[in-house]
Amino acid sequence: MNGIPTKSSVYQYVHDASFADGFSSLTGYENQSALDMYLSLIQETPVWINMLMSLRNKVVSKFGLKDLGHLAEIEPSKLSSDYKIGDRVGIFILSANEHNEIILEDSDKHLNVKISFYIEPNGKTATVYLNTVVHVKNTLGKVYMFFVGPVHKIIVPSILKKLPRP
Repeated sequence: MNGIPTKSSVYQYVHDASFADGFSSLTGYENQSALDMYLSLIQETPVWINMLMSLRNKVVSKFGLKDLGHLAEIEPSKLSSDYKIGDRVGIFILSANEHNEIILEDSDKHLNVKISFYIEPNGKTATVYLNTVVHVKNTLGKVYMFFVGPVHKIIVPSILKKLPRP
């Protein structure tokens, strides 16, 4: 695990976060945008993660929380250039879209989540960071993060392992 890079736009939200982490991986790079890389990556989401999301959705619906669906529920034919701020990208809403970073968000009555997919290019390679910042709103959010936090630290590196190696 690496920390969230200070150059990442999501870093400004870390200081008062209830939960924050950043994982990174080295990958080949051909000047593709952060959104292009993210869309390719989440289409490779391991099956076991989708199974966990289904379980999560069943459990939390009993507490009045929303069913998020699956991480990779995107329109495969939709180009990254077709996405606009406010569009849904899988389980999140696109709130920032720069060439080297996207920020995706979700908010519910128990917490606010910001995900940053940030690229630090270095010639034909790049370090890619998948950063998460969570602000808990209430006791339900604390209980939720008690269970989700440790699993999150397994899921994110597993997703990053799907990036092509340089």
